[in-house]
Amino acid sequence: MKVDIYNHLMRMGATRRSVLKGAASVAALSALSSAGLGAMTKSAAAQDDLRAQILQIPGVGKGSPTDADWQKVGELCLAATKASVKEGEFAGVELTFMGLNNQNLHNFLFRGFLKPWEAYTGAKINWIDLAQADYNARLQQSIATGTVDFDVLEMGAPFEGDTAGKGLLDEMPDWVKTQIEADDLVGYLKPPVGTWDGKTYRVTIDGDCHTFAYRKDYFTDPAITAATGLTEMPTTWQQVNEFSKKVKGQKDPLTGMDAYGFLDPMKGWGGFGFYFLEDRATAYVKHPDEKAWLFDPDTMKPLVNNPGWVQAIQDVMDLIAAGAYPPDQINADPGTTAFQQFLAGTGAALTWWGDVGSNARTSDTSVVGDVVGFSILPGSDRVYNAKKGEWETPAGGNFAPNMAYIGWGIYVTNRVSGDEKKRKAAWSAAAHLGGKELSLWTSAYPSGFQPYRQSHFQYDEWEKAGYDRAFIEDYLGSNLDSYNHPNAAIEPRIPGIFQYYSVAEDELAKGFAGQYKSAQETADAIAAAWEKITDQIGRENQIKLYKASLGL
Repeated sequence: MKVDIYNHLMRMGATRRSVLKGAASVAALSALSSAGLGAMTKSAAAQDDLRAQILQIPGVGKGSPTDADWQKVGELCLAATKASVKEGEFAGVELTFMGLNNQNLHNFLFRGFLKPWEAYTGAKINWIDLAQADYNARLQQSIATGTVDFDVLEMGAPFEGDTAGKGLLDEMPDWVKTQIEADDLVGYLKPPVGTWDGKTYRVTIDGDCHTFAYRKDYFTDPAITAATGLTEMPTTWQQVNEFSKKVKGQKDPLTGMDAYGFLDPMKGWGGFGFYFLEDRATAYVKHPDEKAWLFDPDTMKPLVNNPGWVQAIQDVMDLIAAGAYPPDQINADPGTTAFQQFLAGTGAALTWWGDVGSNARTSDTSVVGDVVGFSILPGSDRVYNAKKGEWETPAGGNFAPNMAYIGWGIYVTNRVSGDEKKRKAAWSAAAHLGGKELSLWTSAYPSGFQPYRQSHFQYDEWEKAGYDRAFIEDYLGSNLDSYNHPNAAIEPRIPGIFQYYSVAEDELAKGFAGQYKSAQETADAIAAAWEKITDQIGRENQIKLYKASLGL
């Protein structure tokens, strides 16, 4: 949905949820109409057949995909590679690939996808597998010590300042742009994302934003509705917090265990856990008239200790004090809240990346697939105007979806720049993982990635794969309207961003454990640590890059 259409609907009195429902159909029609006469060609028909074929591997509702499935999908999607690479062309080439191994996703899938690529091209790939909590430290150590020991890197756009900004990446060849059909990306993932100083470095394989997943059965259960007075999921953080307190003492309608409301992760996750406090904070601090919400763009003074951020921290502290969380929630990181709690039947709601939706229906570990619903992140009744130094209460509230991490991509390092054969091999592997058809499969099945191409929103494809229409319109609509929201909170691509996030996690953990006297004291500690990082990196250059990242 285009931003101007979205704004018009909201001004005309449409509810946020009705806009979300309608966006799916609009996007589907738009995607289909844009195909034009080309959709009737034999080439397009063959492509459609391939897309339909891979979506049946293994089939929705038939259990989690296996390595054999990943290899089969990788084999079926090799046509683009075969068009640009001769069989055996990369014989003798060895590449080292560094990426994640979270939840048996990411690198595990890449191995399967690339096995047929290796067999055809003759190249061999060696793997460096990292847990999410270890990722930032490993990457930063390699950069700081000048010991980059990988040729291909799975990385998020926020790290482009640390890598491309220091000349560590190889520029993408033009043939790769053609092979991956980069024009198909959703708008917010197009340049400047993936570029630095006008050069392109990234093969996008993901389109991160945080959405809101919730249990619909919590709002049809008689005992819970009587206790909370709610028959629909709340749409603001103020309402979510009250619901979480009132549901305490009830029984989960699916499992019969204790019922819980919203699930906040409180344990650090290598910097990635800070995104979940952001989910609360953006509604309070991302003012529609301002692009900046983390730092003052003129001074790099942290905004993280202003009243809006303090309110987000206070929300969590209030729920801790109320005993509203599952036992030992202080040791729950985001992976725990998604895969061990929510998908396994604990809790009514959480924020997470959009792939929780595909996991809900296609993972063996999920029991909530039939009762889960989705929307953009909750909003707030009021928003803090940092420029004026006061709270405002806009009509309809303030909503600001968090574009957390701007998606994973595949990057090639300059270790291969002097060896044309190895360089072509590295980019060919990256292009295979970022291919248009393969990306549809990763969006529909557990992969660690969520929809990120315009072509991912052709809902008939998902329906034929086994998803029911209502679920898909809800799930994909939440992604689409987060991407296109007029007040989306866009993350800056500046050096050291995960240094800021990691130290914030450390201070938050102290605050949640009661080591600081208040939410304000916790926020002040984060701000003081951020000031030191900015001074270490260089304030003037950070101001310049921060403004550029915001388009100021």
